[in-house]
Amino acid sequence: MDYVAQLKALPKQHDYFIGFDSDGCVFDTMELKHKECFCPAVIKHMQCQPVSKAAREVWDFVNLYSKTRGCNRFLAIQYFRDLLKERADVKARGFQPLELKELDAWIGRETKLGNPALQSEVEKTGNEELQRMLDWSLEVNARVADMVSGVSPFPCVMDVLKKGNEMADMIVVSQTPLEALEREWEENGMTPYVNLIAGQEHGTKSEHIHYATEGKGYDADKILKVGDAPGDYKAAMDNNAFFYPIVPGNEQASWKRLLDEGLDKFFAGTFGGEYQQMLIEEFDAALPEKPHWD
Repeated sequence: MDYVAQLKALPKQHDYFIGFDSDGCVFDTMELKHKECFCPAVIKHMQCQPVSKAAREVWDFVNLYSKTRGCNRFLAIQYFRDLLKERADVKARGFQPLELKELDAWIGRETKLGNPALQSEVEKTGNEELQRMLDWSLEVNARVADMVSGVSPFPCVMDVLKKGNEMADMIVVSQTPLEALEREWEENGMTPYVNLIAGQEHGTKSEHIHYATEGKGYDADKILKVGDAPGDYKAAMDNNAFFYPIVPGNEQASWKRLLDEGLDKFFAGTFGGEYQQMLIEEFDAALPEKPHWD
Protein backbone atom coordinates (compact mmCIF):
# COMPACT_ATOMS: atom_id res chain seq x y z
CA MET A 1 0.00 0.00 0.00
CA ASP A 2 1.42 3.40 -1.03
CA TYR A 3 0.10 5.52 1.83
CA VAL A 4 1.55 8.80 0.56
CA ALA A 5 -0.13 8.27 -2.81
CA GLN A 6 -3.39 7.70 -0.93
CA LEU A 7 -3.09 11.13 0.69
CA LYS A 8 -2.10 12.82 -2.55
CA ALA A 9 -5.04 11.25 -4.38
CA LEU A 10 -7.66 12.73 -2.06
CA PRO A 11 -9.99 14.93 -4.13
CA LYS A 12 -10.72 18.51 -3.09
CA GLN A 13 -14.48 18.78 -2.66
CA HIS A 14 -14.73 21.86 -0.43
CA ASP A 15 -12.76 25.06 0.10
CA TYR A 16 -11.98 24.14 3.71
CA PHE A 17 -9.86 21.31 5.14
CA ILE A 18 -9.83 19.94 8.71
CA GLY A 19 -7.53 17.28 10.17
CA PHE A 20 -8.52 15.62 13.45
CA ASP A 21 -6.22 13.79 15.83
CA SER A 22 -7.80 10.70 17.42
CA ASP A 23 -6.35 9.32 20.69
CA GLY A 24 -6.89 11.74 23.56
CA CYS A 25 -8.56 14.17 21.22
CA VAL A 26 -11.62 12.53 19.68
CA PHE A 27 -11.51 9.55 22.08
CA ASP A 28 -10.74 9.48 25.80
CA THR A 29 -8.30 6.61 25.29
CA MET A 30 -4.90 8.05 26.23
CA GLU A 31 -4.93 7.11 29.91
CA LEU A 32 -6.27 3.64 29.20
CA LYS A 33 -3.83 2.87 26.40
CA HIS A 34 -0.70 4.19 28.08
CA LYS A 35 -1.31 2.95 31.62
CA GLU A 36 -2.73 -0.46 30.73
CA CYS A 37 -1.06 -1.26 27.40
CA PHE A 38 2.07 0.76 26.59
CA CYS A 39 3.64 1.04 30.04
CA PRO A 40 3.46 -2.62 31.17
CA ALA A 41 4.95 -3.65 27.83
CA VAL A 42 7.75 -1.07 28.00
CA ILE A 43 8.72 -2.17 31.51
CA LYS A 44 8.93 -5.74 30.24
CA HIS A 45 10.84 -5.18 27.00
CA MET A 46 13.10 -2.39 28.31
CA GLN A 47 13.86 -4.56 31.36
CA CYS A 48 12.83 -1.85 33.81
CA GLN A 49 11.44 -4.20 36.46
CA PRO A 50 13.98 -3.03 39.11
CA VAL A 51 12.75 0.57 38.76
CA SER A 52 9.15 -0.04 37.72
CA LYS A 53 7.65 2.73 39.87
CA ALA A 54 9.97 5.38 38.42
CA ALA A 55 9.50 3.92 34.93
CA ARG A 56 5.72 4.28 35.17
CA GLU A 57 6.02 7.87 36.35
CA VAL A 58 8.39 8.75 33.51
CA TRP A 59 6.29 7.01 30.85
CA ASP A 60 3.13 8.80 31.97
CA PHE A 61 4.90 12.17 32.04
CA VAL A 62 6.28 11.71 28.51
CA ASN A 63 3.03 10.51 26.98
CA LEU A 64 0.24 12.12 29.01
CA TYR A 65 1.32 15.05 31.17
CA SER A 66 3.94 17.05 29.26
CA LYS A 67 4.72 18.80 26.00
CA THR A 68 5.72 15.47 24.41
CA ARG A 69 2.16 14.17 24.90
CA GLY A 70 0.90 12.38 21.81
CA CYS A 71 4.30 11.85 20.21
CA ASN A 72 5.11 8.81 18.08
CA ARG A 73 5.67 5.67 20.18
CA PHE A 74 9.27 5.21 19.08
CA LEU A 75 10.13 8.82 19.87
CA ALA A 76 8.44 8.25 23.23
CA ILE A 77 10.89 5.40 23.89
CA GLN A 78 13.78 7.83 23.35
CA TYR A 79 12.31 10.48 25.66
CA PHE A 80 11.52 7.79 28.23
CA ARG A 81 15.06 6.39 28.20
CA ASP A 82 16.68 9.82 28.46
CA LEU A 83 14.51 11.00 31.37
CA LEU A 84 14.67 7.69 33.24
CA LYS A 85 18.47 7.49 33.27
CA GLU A 86 18.74 11.02 34.71
CA ARG A 87 16.48 10.40 37.72
CA ALA A 88 18.32 10.47 41.03
CA ASP A 89 16.41 7.47 42.42
CA VAL A 90 17.21 5.41 39.33
CA LYS A 91 20.90 6.34 39.50
CA ALA A 92 20.95 5.49 43.21
CA ARG A 93 19.93 1.93 42.37
CA GLY A 94 22.68 1.65 39.78
CA PHE A 95 20.14 1.01 37.03
CA GLN A 96 21.04 1.84 33.43
CA PRO A 97 18.28 1.81 30.79
CA LEU A 98 19.07 0.10 27.50
CA GLU A 99 21.07 2.43 25.24
CA LEU A 100 19.11 1.73 22.03
CA LYS A 101 21.70 3.17 19.65
CA GLU A 102 20.27 1.19 16.74
CA LEU A 103 16.80 2.61 17.41
CA ASP A 104 18.29 6.13 17.44
CA ALA A 105 19.94 5.49 14.09
CA TRP A 106 16.76 4.06 12.55
CA ILE A 107 14.70 7.04 13.74
CA GLY A 108 17.33 9.34 12.26
CA ARG A 109 16.89 7.92 8.77
CA GLU A 110 13.21 6.87 8.70
CA THR A 111 10.15 9.15 8.57
CA LYS A 112 7.41 6.53 8.64
CA LEU A 113 7.96 5.44 12.24
CA GLY A 114 5.55 2.53 12.32
CA ASN A 115 5.63 -1.24 12.52
CA PRO A 116 5.74 -1.89 8.74
CA ALA A 117 8.92 0.18 8.30
CA LEU A 118 10.50 -1.33 11.42
CA GLN A 119 9.54 -4.86 10.33
CA SER A 120 11.22 -4.22 6.98
CA GLU A 121 14.36 -2.96 8.71
CA VAL A 122 14.49 -6.01 10.99
CA GLU A 123 14.09 -8.38 8.06
CA LYS A 124 16.86 -6.55 6.19
CA THR A 125 19.36 -6.30 9.05
CA GLY A 126 18.43 -8.99 11.57
CA ASN A 127 19.31 -6.49 14.30
CA GLU A 128 18.43 -7.80 17.78
CA GLU A 129 17.80 -4.38 19.30
CA LEU A 130 15.35 -3.39 16.57
CA GLN A 131 13.69 -6.80 16.94
CA ARG A 132 13.22 -6.00 20.65
CA MET A 133 11.54 -2.72 19.74
CA LEU A 134 9.34 -4.43 17.16
CA ASP A 135 8.35 -7.09 19.72
CA TRP A 136 7.43 -4.32 22.17
CA SER A 137 5.38 -2.44 19.58
CA LEU A 138 3.55 -5.56 18.44
CA GLU A 139 2.75 -6.45 22.05
CA VAL A 140 1.39 -2.94 22.60
CA ASN A 141 -0.92 -3.37 19.62
CA ALA A 142 -2.09 -6.74 20.92
CA ARG A 143 -2.76 -5.27 24.37
CA VAL A 144 -4.68 -2.36 22.82
CA ALA A 145 -6.78 -4.72 20.70
CA ASP A 146 -7.57 -6.80 23.77
CA MET A 147 -8.14 -3.94 26.24
CA VAL A 148 -9.53 -0.95 24.36
CA SER A 149 -13.13 -1.34 23.26
CA GLY A 150 -16.42 0.39 23.80
CA VAL A 151 -14.76 3.81 24.14
CA SER A 152 -17.07 6.51 22.80
CA PRO A 153 -15.97 9.90 21.49
CA PHE A 154 -16.07 12.90 23.78
CA PRO A 155 -19.42 14.75 23.96
CA CYS A 156 -19.95 17.13 21.01
CA VAL A 157 -17.48 15.29 18.75
CA MET A 158 -20.21 13.82 16.53
CA ASP A 159 -21.90 17.21 16.27
CA VAL A 160 -18.60 18.80 15.23
CA LEU A 161 -18.03 16.11 12.59
CA LYS A 162 -21.52 16.58 11.17
CA LYS A 163 -21.24 20.37 11.13
CA GLY A 164 -17.71 20.36 9.70
CA ASN A 165 -18.58 17.80 7.04
CA GLU A 166 -20.98 20.25 5.40
CA MET A 167 -18.23 22.77 4.65
CA ALA A 168 -14.88 20.99 4.79
CA ASP A 169 -12.89 18.04 3.51
CA MET A 170 -11.92 16.17 6.67
CA ILE A 171 -9.41 13.44 7.51
CA VAL A 172 -7.97 11.77 10.60
CA VAL A 173 -4.37 12.86 11.26
CA SER A 174 -2.87 10.54 13.86
CA GLN A 175 0.26 8.65 14.93
CA THR A 176 -1.81 5.66 16.07
CA PRO A 177 -1.49 2.48 13.95
CA LEU A 178 -4.07 2.38 11.18
CA GLU A 179 -5.70 -0.87 12.35
CA ALA A 180 -6.65 0.61 15.73
CA LEU A 181 -7.84 3.88 14.21
CA GLU A 182 -10.09 2.18 11.67
CA ARG A 183 -11.54 -0.12 14.32
CA GLU A 184 -12.31 2.71 16.77
CA TRP A 185 -13.83 5.06 14.18
CA GLU A 186 -15.83 2.27 12.57
CA GLU A 187 -17.32 0.92 15.80
CA ASN A 188 -18.59 4.42 16.62
CA GLY A 189 -20.10 5.01 13.18
CA MET A 190 -17.80 7.95 12.48
CA THR A 191 -16.02 6.91 9.29
CA PRO A 192 -18.66 8.42 6.94
CA TYR A 193 -17.69 11.90 8.12
CA VAL A 194 -14.02 11.74 7.08
CA ASN A 195 -12.47 11.28 3.66
CA LEU A 196 -9.50 9.27 4.93
CA ILE A 197 -8.04 7.86 8.14
CA ALA A 198 -4.27 8.50 8.21
CA GLY A 199 -2.17 6.71 10.83
CA GLN A 200 1.51 6.31 11.61
CA GLU A 201 1.94 4.26 8.41
CA HIS A 202 1.18 7.41 6.40
CA GLY A 203 4.14 9.33 7.88
CA THR A 204 4.18 12.23 10.32
CA LYS A 205 1.18 14.41 11.11
CA SER A 206 2.84 17.27 9.23
CA GLU A 207 3.23 15.04 6.19
CA HIS A 208 -0.41 13.94 6.39
CA ILE A 209 -1.62 17.52 6.06
CA HIS A 210 1.01 18.46 3.50
CA TYR A 211 0.29 15.59 1.13
CA ALA A 212 -3.49 15.84 1.55
CA THR A 213 -3.57 19.57 0.72
CA GLU A 214 -0.52 20.30 -1.46
CA GLY A 215 -1.30 21.74 -4.87
CA LYS A 216 -5.07 21.36 -4.47
CA GLY A 217 -5.97 25.01 -4.07
CA TYR A 218 -6.70 25.26 -0.35
CA ASP A 219 -5.92 28.70 1.06
CA ALA A 220 -3.71 28.51 4.18
CA ASP A 221 -6.37 30.23 6.28
CA LYS A 222 -8.84 27.52 5.31
CA ILE A 223 -6.83 24.62 6.77
CA LEU A 224 -7.38 23.65 10.43
CA LYS A 225 -5.74 21.02 12.64
CA VAL A 226 -7.65 19.84 15.72
CA GLY A 227 -5.59 18.06 18.36
CA ASP A 228 -4.64 17.60 21.98
CA ALA A 229 -0.84 17.46 21.78
CA PRO A 230 2.09 19.72 20.84
CA GLY A 231 2.71 17.46 17.84
CA ASP A 232 -0.68 18.54 16.48
CA TYR A 233 0.25 22.19 16.95
CA LYS A 234 3.57 21.56 15.16
CA ALA A 235 1.77 19.86 12.26
CA ALA A 236 -0.43 22.96 11.89
CA MET A 237 2.52 25.36 12.05
CA ASP A 238 4.54 23.27 9.57
CA ASN A 239 1.70 23.74 7.08
CA ASN A 240 0.95 27.39 7.92
CA ALA A 241 -2.48 26.24 9.10
CA PHE A 242 -4.69 27.13 12.06
CA PHE A 243 -4.71 25.04 15.23
CA TYR A 244 -7.63 24.32 17.53
CA PRO A 245 -6.55 22.66 20.81
CA ILE A 246 -8.53 20.05 22.70
CA VAL A 247 -7.03 20.95 26.07
CA PRO A 248 -5.97 17.91 28.15
CA GLY A 249 -8.14 17.74 31.26
CA ASN A 250 -10.70 20.06 29.71
CA GLU A 251 -11.68 18.08 26.64
CA GLN A 252 -15.46 18.31 26.91
CA ALA A 253 -15.46 22.10 27.18
CA SER A 254 -12.98 22.32 24.31
CA TRP A 255 -15.24 20.34 21.98
CA LYS A 256 -18.28 22.37 23.00
CA ARG A 257 -16.44 25.60 22.24
CA LEU A 258 -15.35 24.24 18.85
CA LEU A 259 -18.97 23.37 18.09
CA ASP A 260 -20.45 26.62 19.39
CA GLU A 261 -17.89 29.15 18.12
CA GLY A 262 -14.64 27.71 16.77
CA LEU A 263 -16.02 26.23 13.56
CA ASP A 264 -18.12 29.33 12.90
CA LYS A 265 -15.05 31.55 13.23
CA PHE A 266 -13.03 29.24 10.99
CA PHE A 267 -15.65 29.23 8.25
CA ALA A 268 -16.26 32.99 8.60
CA GLY A 269 -12.57 33.85 8.27
CA THR A 270 -12.28 35.29 11.81
CA PHE A 271 -10.32 32.45 13.43
CA GLY A 272 -6.89 34.10 13.10
CA GLY A 273 -5.33 36.83 15.18
CA GLU A 274 -6.49 37.26 18.77
CA TYR A 275 -8.71 34.16 18.83
CA GLN A 276 -5.97 31.83 17.56
CA GLN A 277 -3.44 33.37 19.96
CA MET A 278 -5.77 32.97 22.93
CA LEU A 279 -6.28 29.29 22.13
CA ILE A 280 -2.54 28.63 21.77
CA GLU A 281 -1.68 30.36 25.06
CA GLU A 282 -4.34 28.40 26.89
CA PHE A 283 -3.06 25.14 25.44
CA ASP A 284 0.59 25.94 26.15
CA ALA A 285 -0.18 26.61 29.81
CA ALA A 286 -1.86 23.20 30.22
CA LEU A 287 1.27 21.05 29.64
CA PRO A 288 4.62 21.45 31.46
CA GLU A 289 7.98 21.04 29.76
CA LYS A 290 10.02 19.79 32.73
CA PRO A 291 9.09 16.93 35.08
CA HIS A 292 8.20 17.71 38.67
CA TRP A 293 10.93 15.41 40.01
CA ASP A 294 13.74 17.58 38.54
